[in-house]
Order: sequence, then structure tokens, then C-alpha cells
Amino acid sequence: MIAIKEVIIVEGRYDKNKLKQIFSSPVIETGGFAIFKDREKLNLIRRMADTRGILILTDSDGSGFVIRNFLKGAVSGGGIKHAYIPDIFGKEKRKIKASAEGKLGVEGINDDIIIEAVRRAGALPSENGNAEKITKGDLYEAGLYGREDSAVRRRELYRKLSLPERLSSNAFLEISDCILTKAEFLTLTEDVR
Repeated sequence: MIAIKEVIIVEGRYDKNKLKQIFSSPVIETGGFAIFKDREKLNLIRRMADTRGILILTDSDGSGFVIRNFLKGAVSGGGIKHAYIPDIFGKEKRKIKASAEGKLGVEGINDDIIIEAVRRAGALPSENGNAEKITKGDLYEAGLYGREDSAVRRRELYRKLSLPERLSSNAFLEISDCILTKAEFLTLTEDVR
């Protein structure tokens, strides 16, 4: 079992069960969209963000991003980290059919991929020792921000990095120093300029 400082926030009980097999840290489930009206749980999550920090790990589909963005807005402060699982298409074993978008949720993702997502979020020690951060200007220079085809270019980069296609440029900047050195970023983006 891996211990991390942050409390992990997930969508549902199957996600929680999955993560409790990997991490010894506390895991809180939002109950999906129920978090929008559950003031008690939201207050608990805010308290955890202030005292211990939280790591949000939702599915990479549209619903997961709605919940993630709600929490990001509802829980202020610097105690939030975001772990993103890549877009992997398939169906969870317990389900009869795939989700509406056809993507695996947290419960269906391989343990190693989840651990890597948590590492990228900065909840596990990073080996890259990255001192120089990737900036919005770097994204612009690489054609990943502020241009007509920037979203297409970003999706190509996200595929290379096994990140979800819905990731915004700002969300990418939040986690970029946990994923890449600036030199690696420049090398990766040479062919998309």
C-alpha cells in the first residue's frame, strides 16, 4: 500500500474500493453529482483541503470533469492537486455496457496507470527535479494556446502523454512540472509547431 499525504477524492464507491487497494490514504467519494447538494460532505472536503490537502481523481469523461471543476470552484486554497487518468476506451467488468463516452472510469483503469497519474499530480515524489516551469508563453510558442488549431494540437500532445483529451491548457500547466521537464516539453512539441 502506498501512503500519500493528501485525501483522495473520487466519484463513487467502486472508485473508492479500487483506490483503497492501492493507497493507504483516506478516500472520500462524492456520490457523483450528489456532491452538488451535499453541504456536509462538501464542508468535510474543504476541511480536508485546508488541513491535509486533497487529490481529485475523477473519470476522464464529461461528468468527471464537471465534478472536478465544481470541486475546484467550491474548495478554495492551495490544498488541491489534480490527478488525471488518460482516455482509455473499454467497459468495466461489472457493467453490462460501456459508458456513454465509451471510456473506462477510475475503477476500470490499471493500478500502474493510476499510480502514475498520482505521481504526475505531485502527490508522489517526482524524479525529474524540474526547476524551470512550463509557462503559458511556452504553450503559445508551441502552438498549443491562443491559435485557431491549438485545441487540436493540445489533444495530440495529451495523447502522447496519456492525458485526457478534455484537459484545459490551464489544467495542463498545473500538472506540467510533475510530468515533464521544460526540455522534454520542448522536444515533444517540436513536431506540432
